[in-house]
Amino acid sequence: MSSTEHSFEKIKLILSDVDGVLTDGGISFDNNGIESKKFHIKDGLGIKMWQRAGFRFGILTARTSHIVKVRSAELGIEIVRQGFEAKLPTAETLAKSMDLQMNQICYIGDDLTDLPVLRAVGLGVAVADAVDEVLAAADLITTRAGGQGAVRELIETILKSGGRWDDLVQQYYAA
Repeated sequence: MSSTEHSFEKIKLILSDVDGVLTDGGISFDNNGIESKKFHIKDGLGIKMWQRAGFRFGILTARTSHIVKVRSAELGIEIVRQGFEAKLPTAETLAKSMDLQMNQICYIGDDLTDLPVLRAVGLGVAVADAVDEVLAAADLITTRAGGQGAVRELIETILKSGGRWDDLVQQYYAA
């Protein structure tokens, strides 16, 4: 992950875009018009580890998709906001409802609709293949592209910086 030194200790919530972050940005339709997306399994386990560490993870996406609802339920993600192209007001309302300051939120995105919220949070993160404007505005840039484990990379970075990663990994040795 490229950036200058950053303090992660204030981060209590990670919000993520979906298309181009949790997926590679591709959307497929079958002959019946049914949409499909491909999610990276390592992102899913990373999200579960983030939750086990006592933190919250949420989705904030401009599109609306049943698949996002299904994947979120599978991962136990309770914060799912779909169909909001103006993401900043949604993020601000969410922060207020959770009694969080915007500087306690990390947002990871890839495209222009992510810019306002990316700039307003405590930690704005761009995936490696984000558009130039998002890369320029980000506090951190992942080494992995969207849909290729970028969210897992972010989560590992934050958890390792706080000394939580090794304890979480040990739980898998004990299983």
